[in-house]
Amino acid sequence: DIVTYCTIVNLGRYQFAMRFTLAALTFSLTSLTYTDAFSLRSTGGTHLTKEQRLSLEKTAESVATAGKGITACDEGPGTIGSRFEAVGVENTEENRRRYRQMLFETPGCEKYLSAAILDPETLYQTSSISGNTFPWVLLDRGIVPGIKPHLKVYTLPGTNGDTVMQGLDSLAARAKEYYQAGARFAKWRSPLVIDVARGCPTDLAIKANMHDLARYALICQSEGLMPIVEPDVSLSGTHTLEEAVEVNIRVQAELFKAMIDHGVYMAGSTLKPNIINPGKKCHKSYTVEEIAEANLFVLDQSFPVAMKGANYLSGGQSLKDAAARLSAINKIKGNRPWNLSFSWSQALQLPLLDLCKASGDLDLDGMSQLYLKELEIASAAANGVHEWESGEGDHVGESELAGVAKKVLSLF
Repeated sequence: DIVTYCTIVNLGRYQFAMRFTLAALTFSLTSLTYTDAFSLRSTGGTHLTKEQRLSLEKTAESVATAGKGITACDEGPGTIGSRFEAVGVENTEENRRRYRQMLFETPGCEKYLSAAILDPETLYQTSSISGNTFPWVLLDRGIVPGIKPHLKVYTLPGTNGDTVMQGLDSLAARAKEYYQAGARFAKWRSPLVIDVARGCPTDLAIKANMHDLARYALICQSEGLMPIVEPDVSLSGTHTLEEAVEVNIRVQAELFKAMIDHGVYMAGSTLKPNIINPGKKCHKSYTVEEIAEANLFVLDQSFPVAMKGANYLSGGQSLKDAAARLSAINKIKGNRPWNLSFSWSQALQLPLLDLCKASGDLDLDGMSQLYLKELEIASAAANGVHEWESGEGDHVGESELAGVAKKVLSLF
């Protein structure tokens, strides 16, 4: 099965990376006094005051509240505009503000949300109900507001299309402004693509992106923002689940070692991973249970116990598939110490926007009602109690799909 395969093929290969991680931890602790070392919850953060470390850790704990997750509303004006235009809604700043207000102020949403990720535009917009800017609206509801500080994607020359994110140069100044505006955490996405034929992701791309995430985390913590690190390995492609496991272990092992090497306070940070999944065009089929096992296997290899939790991105999955997979993961999580929850954008938002197709305007009342139902499903998945229908969360291989299509056509 998938776990046996991964154990045989990958575990020995990545023991070297894990030994380096343990060596970095030992070196970091021996550089402290005995009292200092054991008053910390994790390695790193020696440049921070005790109060700063406690504040970062408190934010991480709040985000990792059991049964709650993150509503990811950090799409820029262009991205959310494309979604609006697809359903006939005009892309104006006021429409974007009204839409985000619904996501933040739907009555009862705070029962299911621990945090919300905002775009810089949204950070400074105000509620028409209270007149307060959205970060303070969220804080009043017990929802931690965060910010997306990265800028644009840049293609690395000589890597067959691998990319890195820009924005580190100006990050410290912007992080300070975001904190003053009410943000209490940040989220930086580093996208990677698996393409076996092209040799992607390259070792250079993995190292560059994971070291960028570590530097981002270090800078954010210095300015009071709890960093969420998001190594986003795309679900597109033809790769198998076994190949996805191999790549994601390489990526996460590099990330956590880089964070320790940079002196990031691990207990004051959070992971936002992609679901470990075969490529959407993979020919081989997998059950939701096999996908769940693969995800936990990857976390077991290098995810630090000091970090409170991981909030999975949806990455183009439907709500049904994303909820089934998250619930399956939590059903078999056992005594693993992390809170495993959601940080979803498309899975929650695309069904809401579909309600606007008939009128070409934002159906805020209808969207609010559906949104609450979606959050209830997401919360149940985070608790491992969501019961999915047969087939939901499975990956149906391209060859199997072709066979089904052939049978259907033969009926006519």
